[in-house]
Amino acid sequence: MREGDSGTPQQCGSVRMLETFPVTTCLSPTVHHMVCNLGFEIEVSYDIRRVLCEDNRVCWKTLSDTISYIASGERLDYVQSVRLLGPLCEAVHTHLSSLSSDVFKEQFGWCFYWTNNAELFLSTLAVLQSLDGTQISLSLMKVTSCLERSLGDVYLMIGKDCPFLLRDLLASAELAEVFSPPVMDVLRVFLGSPESLNLRNILWHGFASPYEIPPKYCSMLILLTAGLGQLLKTYLAQTASSLEHRPYFVFHDLQELHVFPDLNDEALSLAEKLVNKSTFVLQHMTPFWTEAIIAFRQGRYANCAILLLPQLETGLRLIFTTVNKCPHRMLTAESSSLYTTFDEVLAKQLNSDSDNQVPLTLGEPAMEFLWDFLNYQEGPRVRDHLSHGEIQCSEFPREMANELLSFSVVLLCKHLDQEDVLIKEISVLYALMDAAERYQSRFHPIALLRKQVLDCSESLQRWTLLHSPPLDHSQQVPGLEDMAEFSHETAHILGLLPFQEDVDSLHSEDLDSWLLTDKWINTMTELCSKRIRTLYCHRWVLEAVGVLRKVSTQCHLVSNNIISASELRFEQWLSKTLRSRQRQNYLRMLSSIQVLSPILRLVMTLVTGDLHNIHRILEMTPSEYQEYLKHIKLVLQYTENLAIYTSLEKNRWDESIELTRRILLKIRLFYEKHKSSHIIKDSHP
Repeated sequence: MREGDSGTPQQCGSVRMLETFPVTTCLSPTVHHMVCNLGFEIEVSYDIRRVLCEDNRVCWKTLSDTISYIASGERLDYVQSVRLLGPLCEAVHTHLSSLSSDVFKEQFGWCFYWTNNAELFLSTLAVLQSLDGTQISLSLMKVTSCLERSLGDVYLMIGKDCPFLLRDLLASAELAEVFSPPVMDVLRVFLGSPESLNLRNILWHGFASPYEIPPKYCSMLILLTAGLGQLLKTYLAQTASSLEHRPYFVFHDLQELHVFPDLNDEALSLAEKLVNKSTFVLQHMTPFWTEAIIAFRQGRYANCAILLLPQLETGLRLIFTTVNKCPHRMLTAESSSLYTTFDEVLAKQLNSDSDNQVPLTLGEPAMEFLWDFLNYQEGPRVRDHLSHGEIQCSEFPREMANELLSFSVVLLCKHLDQEDVLIKEISVLYALMDAAERYQSRFHPIALLRKQVLDCSESLQRWTLLHSPPLDHSQQVPGLEDMAEFSHETAHILGLLPFQEDVDSLHSEDLDSWLLTDKWINTMTELCSKRIRTLYCHRWVLEAVGVLRKVSTQCHLVSNNIISASELRFEQWLSKTLRSRQRQNYLRMLSSIQVLSPILRLVMTLVTGDLHNIHRILEMTPSEYQEYLKHIKLVLQYTENLAIYTSLEKNRWDESIELTRRILLKIRLFYEKHKSSHIIKDSHP
């Protein structure tokens, strides 16, 4: 439910139903022919010993001799290469399928060690023998992502900054140096280029259905991975090198990802029914959805996410093509065009510069969820990490799978016909739907600034609990004469703030004392709870938020410095281990703390006010914006210097007070000058 709504969550049919497309494949004719037919045109049987030597080493020469090139000899002829490799892939598939797991492990187990995930490749044998298209596709997605990660590790033995795109990695001189150019050309026929079989991309982007990928291509990739391991062992021995594996990505702060209640058996059972009824699901993709729910039930959370993410992309692509009236974009594009992926589906505009209708159709909360979990650099970026092999599947958290599946179930529900009998059972999912409607971004820079403000405010609140030693008359804290001057200055600045009218507590008492009461942190919490638009922010907004985040970070650092120093010096005072000069410095620190406490709270109040009005930046002229940016950068410079001066190594308290005096003057002059201008004009939510 959105703010202001009442009653039950929106009914599932409130989102306009998707048009019914007679889609039986999402592969364009050319891609479908390449993947499903081309490798079967030559009906020839090959002896496996043309591909495997007696000692089970891969005969790369046989494979590379089969690769064809365009007349110039510089570009691969992918069509002819796939056609000629087809019978060899069939021979490999027949051979591997005939092996027992023990024999397979004995002959090839060591060849997969270089991937740092040998068990994944060994377990694929049983999947190949099952001929289950869903499981084979799942294995291919896991194998290709792991292979990409492993090839990146090899690349980093020689090069720096591993390419992000698989096609660039496969075409790199670094990998060609280790494995040889002909070997890399063989791999490129299967992966990386839109002109190739492109197995990784058509599966991970949700274009291929469970039975469109011939199992023999999975078998060949397994064997090629083993062959790469054989070549790498020789290279490492010859060069006396070693292969180091990059650490896996680990999801931190899982509580930040918690959106939906835990899925129970009742909700999962209804989800299984929705898969077969919702127009969000293409019929030929149904097995992927069903298996994703089964995987969740069985605790195979990485498998659930790997199966689910491409289907979420497919369903959103269906919405995209429907609301933007471009049904042809449901299919894989030809090699001269980009596929329609999450990037295009979630974009603000279409290539034609007309507005993308998906954000309007899904609504802001759903779009914020998708951007949070998929795109923002400081978010989990779960699809990127999984598809590039950066996550150890056995460690994939249930919490993440629960969020993805819950969100997907909400979309299934919203694209259910109002007349369907399942409508009567939807009450089971009201909690999920309500959570989806209330979602606010957690990983957009604006959301991260909001969290930083609250964390810093809580840290500053801890200053009230700091201990001070009992002092006699001769030990009075020096410098308290600064307090009156600064108190007057902070009160004056608070009176100029543009959001003052929105904060009741600012009218209930003296402004200077308000900063030191519990009402201050309550106000920070209240202001940070207000919804702020995050989608498609202007460059100015993002630039300003970036500076404000740095200010907040430095303020938090200052707070931590003060807390650490105060606790340490108090213990040393009690134990009488402070020298005379240290005692005087400690007393000066106590004085400075009383001055700095309201000042840092003032700075965080200003940051919060700017966040509250952040979109008002767009009403500024370029010169006004540059002036505002210069102002907050001056505040940033102050907090950076203060963080240095208040560190245990520096203890420069007099300089800290002088810095503070100068910045208060600049802040006051800025607000006085622009009191009536766009720069600090009030903005009511």
